[in-house]
Amino acid sequence: MLLDRLGLSFEVYSPSVDESPQPGETPARQVRRLAAAKAEAVSQCQPAAVVIGSDQLAVHEGRVLGKPGSAAGARRQLTAFSGSRVDFLTAISVRCAESGFCFEKTVTTEVRFRSLSAAEIRRYVALDQPVDCAGGFKSEASGTALLQAMRSDDPTAIVGLPLISVAEALRQAGFKVP
Repeated sequence: MLLDRLGLSFEVYSPSVDESPQPGETPARQVRRLAAAKAEAVSQCQPAAVVIGSDQLAVHEGRVLGKPGSAAGARRQLTAFSGSRVDFLTAISVRCAESGFCFEKTVTTEVRFRSLSAAEIRRYVALDQPVDCAGGFKSEASGTALLQAMRSDDPTAIVGLPLISVAEALRQAGFKVP
């Protein structure tokens, strides 16, 4: 959906990458490593292609939170977020194995959740079903109603792909991006 905005043709691949954190790895390092590993995995199969790998992590009180995996997990995450700040780190790695091109960037989106009632959280999780999203909420859907504020250098980063950075990388790689 986001890449369609750039008006370029593309194919989507889902590389098999172990997303387990490494011992002592910071959240910033982890998200960069995972984006690079995804881009590298596809680049090996498509060496002439310019490949975009991305990853996103939610960090709350210094802890990385994964995808909740269930409605109960999403409710637990959102309950913990109520009235607090969560940083969403979104990394991209744009590569072309054949040319050696490499561009990497991480964008942080600071999200401040308003105080949420248990009933609001239940209604939201039933509506958006955010079980496969980092942090258990979807800003591209009704999740913005849960927020007090959001700050980022790139408004699309919170959705999972910072298009300002992607467009910059693609221009550097020789694409004509509007």
